Amino acid sequence: MPRRYILTGAPGAGKTALIRHLETLGHEIVEEAATDVIALSQASGVERPWERPSFVTDIAALQQWREGAPARGERRFSDRSMLCTVALAEWLGHPLPRDVLAAVDQLVASHWFERRIFFIEQLGFIQNTDARRISFDDATRFGLLHQQVYQRYGFEPFCIGPATIPERAALILAASS
Repeated sequence: MPRRYILTGAPGAGKTALIRHLETLGHEIVEEAATDVIALSQASGVERPWERPSFVTDIAALQQWREGAPARGERRFSDRSMLCTVALAEWLGHPLPRDVLAAVDQLVASHWFERRIFFIEQLGFIQNTDARRISFDDATRFGLLHQQVYQRYGFEPFCIGPATIPERAALILAASS
């Protein structure tokens, strides 16, 4: 059974660039879902999809589908997970749908992911995009909420501080060996 690791942290911390780097090194990755849900919604004319009641469910469904793909290697790195969706729901004040909560509970009970997660720390700034509209201070608080949610579910954050992408990747690979 492959070992599955989660990369999480505040928006704009460099998770996606780091995941892409791990992919170029030959490691299997699972892409983050929320940004794609936002982009698709905005392309369909919904300017603020995070205000829709189905937003959390849509993200959870895509993340679950992506995670469910058969693993090909001995290690897989995920850019966020369903637990990040829990943090997002709490942040936005959306109720967590019962089916999403059940899926998260099953994910945790099955030990699908390694208990050590990689918390990618902020770089000291944030670059906003159409999908990422958050201040640096709010991103910091949102990142801390992610840590709290993961700890609540029994995961242990391993902090990856600011550094170059190759340096951060080397720390992750060493800690996941």
